[in-house]
Amino acid sequence: MDNEHKLLDKSIIRHLPKIELHRHLEGTFPVEKLYRLAVKNNLGRPKDFKEFKKEVQFPKDSGPDFLTFLTKFKNDWYQSMDDVSFITYHSVKDLAGDGIFYIELRFSPEHFSLENDFDRKIVTKLIIEAGNKAAREIGIHIRYLLTFNRSKQSSDEMKTLYNQLKKLDLDAIVGIDLAGDELEYPPEMFRDFFQLIKDDGLYKSTIHAGEVSSSGQIWESIKNLHAARIGHGTSAAQDPGLQDYLKDNNIALEQCITSNYQTGSWVDEKNHPLGVLYRKGVPVTINSDDPFIQNTDLTDDYIKAVKYFNFDLNDLINLNLTALRASFLPQEEKEQLTLDYLSRIEKFKKEYER
Repeated sequence: MDNEHKLLDKSIIRHLPKIELHRHLEGTFPVEKLYRLAVKNNLGRPKDFKEFKKEVQFPKDSGPDFLTFLTKFKNDWYQSMDDVSFITYHSVKDLAGDGIFYIELRFSPEHFSLENDFDRKIVTKLIIEAGNKAAREIGIHIRYLLTFNRSKQSSDEMKTLYNQLKKLDLDAIVGIDLAGDELEYPPEMFRDFFQLIKDDGLYKSTIHAGEVSSSGQIWESIKNLHAARIGHGTSAAQDPGLQDYLKDNNIALEQCITSNYQTGSWVDEKNHPLGVLYRKGVPVTINSDDPFIQNTDLTDDYIKAVKYFNFDLNDLINLNLTALRASFLPQEEKEQLTLDYLSRIEKFKKEYER
């Protein structure tokens, strides 16, 4: 098999060491383990496993449908703290199958706590403990981002929760994520919260922006929410000035080909802006977003990037190095991890070139 076709072979490319910066824990659950939770907790979901999958996952061959996509997110799975630990542990264990080398896994303490009013601090600690245990067992590097949902929490509510969670003083948490409805809850509504994040200086921020909104939201997120990265940011494709600013200031876009297609935010997968932006030198990264919901994985998006944008192995490696540079790790850790990553890449190349 020649090298070009090897990049389209999932059994090969799944082993490429990958850096992922944009994946939600709530969209990462192994469906078999979630089924076990649903049965154990008598949640009224289909008892037949195939029917269960149909209910909880987006139809893989369906056209874009944002409302259907949203209906797949539930927060009633967890009836105990053990449930939270169980699903987190198995979600992280599954990352080995995607070739993950380093991940910044984001999660919303509010999502896991809301149904039963669990203590958000305890939930946060449990998720990190379970995730770290799984990561050690499979030999991957992991850090966490705390997600705040703009359509479910006001800026003041975010500040209250953040002030509680920062007292945990957990080194594994490296950033803050703003997610949710961009159009009804634009970034300017959360300036106070992200000014607090900046003033504290504990964490960097990534903002979901420019996915279904104009590039103006990306500018707002950078200038007034102090975003060090942008989640999705597809509308940057129409703003050359913004592209130059992202390049000059090393602000990476966390892009998600399959997710953008399924939600309808960018329905022309073959012309997703990731390819063009990469060729222009804009810092872009490949991410899965919500692979459980999407009935897909990160490797599928790598194959799409090869197929649609004619990326070669060096392009994929460069994209991962960009992701490492854009990570929220301290500089010294980042440099050491980059050396470790390049070593792993050399091992992969030896197998790949046989």
